[in-house]
Amino acid sequence: MRIRIVTPLDTDFATVVQHFDERLLAAVSPPFPPTRLLRYDGNRPGGEVHVELNFMFFRQVWKSVIVSHEENDERLVFTDEGTQLPFFLAAWHHQHRVERTATGCRIVDDLRFRSPSPLTDWLLYPLMYGQFWLRKPLYRRYFKRRA
Repeated sequence: MRIRIVTPLDTDFATVVQHFDERLLAAVSPPFPPTRLLRYDGNRPGGEVHVELNFMFFRQVWKSVIVSHEENDERLVFTDEGTQLPFFLAAWHHQHRVERTATGCRIVDDLRFRSPSPLTDWLLYPLMYGQFWLRKPLYRRYFKRRA
């Protein structure tokens, strides 16, 4: 399954790139399940991100590794892939992009995921879409404070 969410920002590109870090990850984490950041090595290849998801009656650890990174004056692009995923996911590939625009920049969350079954893929799709769509106002609020 593929989800692509685009968030235009009126914040300048350099500011967004400078603040694309673990504080941003915490700021855009969904309200449910609550998350706790266990490890954050940055956005360069080989860097790892470990998050604990709290589902009230049980917890799951989600580990991803950064597999690619490209940065120039027009865009920042890096990709994380899941190495240890919650039980409901079998594969995870998330490309993060920050692209310069005429009025600021835009953030693109482009992700692909797969669950253990096609039926679960379709059941998870609206939940995953909603989780990432909710990042739009959170990105705007976060970067408005840093502009």
